[in-house]
Amino acid sequence: MQGWVWAIFFLVPGIIAAIFGFAGIAGTATWIAQILFFLSVIAFVLTFFWGRRRRV
Repeated sequence: MQGWVWAIFFLVPGIIAAIFGFAGIAGTATWIAQILFFLSVIAFVLTFFWGRRRRV
């Protein structure tokens, strides 16, 4: 769940910077948000399948 919070934390300033015309800051913030989003999705999928594994 923490990965989603960090992705939103970087996405909101990126959108605000884009509105005000700061392209460099907006691009960097949204790039970081995108990477954190995909990392959190990968972590979710891995832990979902790891937890469903049967114990021997």
